[in-house]
Parts: sequence; structure tokens; C-alpha cells
Amino acid sequence: MVDCQIRPSDVTKFPIIKAMLEVPREEFVPDRAREFAYADDHVELERNRVLLAPRTFAKMLDGLDIRPNELVLDVGSGLGYSTAVIARMAEAVVALEEIEEFARQAVTKLSRHLVDNSLAVTGTLAEGAAKHGPYDVIVVEGAIHRLPDQLFDQLKVGGRIGALFCDGVTGRCSIGIRQPGSISWRTAFNAGAPVIPGFEAQTEFVF
Repeated sequence: MVDCQIRPSDVTKFPIIKAMLEVPREEFVPDRAREFAYADDHVELERNRVLLAPRTFAKMLDGLDIRPNELVLDVGSGLGYSTAVIARMAEAVVALEEIEEFARQAVTKLSRHLVDNSLAVTGTLAEGAAKHGPYDVIVVEGAIHRLPDQLFDQLKVGGRIGALFCDGVTGRCSIGIRQPGSISWRTAFNAGAPVIPGFEAQTEFVF
């Protein structure tokens, strides 16, 4: 995976390479998907949720440039793979998951793999985890149409956020830097994923 997908995508930062070599991806997917864990594609979980493809995830991490003294919110952490990888680069990670079965499995798997600088919490993804913030970095594990105000409020001024924005049939990964009243976004690369429930565009009715 690292040699065939990550390094050829110009992801060469040592902490990312080391973390993705150390974390056994197949341990953090449903049993039915273990044989596809290292494929160059998203792994389907359930309820329109996926584990991001290795290339997509690695390039997002490359753009975010997580540092050893930073607190990270991992939104939509699934069964814990992304949290386990991020935890090897950050000071601490809050793994936010709203599907209780995913969160339960993540606690078990993160403990089994000695990821002791992570905290798994259950809650609505679009609402974040304000109790444990504010955060230096927020990683959104899926596509969005809009960024909820709650996540904006939980990102420190100067902090970074990575998310996949869905534009119809296409998508892009954007890295944002929090300003006092806004986020300054830049497009990092093209990539798509299913839109996370709760992050859809708001419908406006005109009478």
C-alpha cells in the first residue's frame, strides 16, 4: 500500500509513512472487507459511510501537516483506523463517531493496538465534540456539502481542517485555515467520497 499508492502520490513525510506502515489497516475494517482493506479504493462500512482510500487519506494528512504537540478531532472515525494513524503523529486525538457499534469496536481496537493517546466519544458528527476542544486540527472522514458552524467554532484560530467537498459527481479535498471569522480554503487535490449524513447541503424553500 505504501510503496504502490502512498509514495507514488508524492506523500513522503516520514511521520505519515511510518504511521501507515505501523497500523494494520485490515484490523480496522469489517470482517467481510478484510481482503479489500489495502485496495486503492474506499472500504464500505454502512449507512453511507466509508473508510477513505489509502491515497486519499494520506494526501489529506500530507496537506494538514499534523505536529506532535497538536490536539486533533477525527470526525467520523469509524472503526478507529484513521485515529490510530493520526495518533502516531499528534499529541492526542478525539475520535468522534455517531454509530454506536462503530464507536464500541473502535474502543476495543484502539486499546488492542495500544493507542493510548486517543479518546473515543459517541455523538452527532455535525456537532463535533466541543467538550474536548478547541482543536488544532480537524479531519473529516468523508465528503461534505457544507461545514457545520459547530465544527468551525471548535477549530482554533490558525488551526487547520481537512475535508472532501462534493460537487455533483466530482469532489475535491480542501485544506482550510481558521481565521477569526472565516476559513481560508485551498484545494489540495481531487477526490470524492459519499457525503456523510448530516453534512448535506441545506435545502431552501422559496414561496
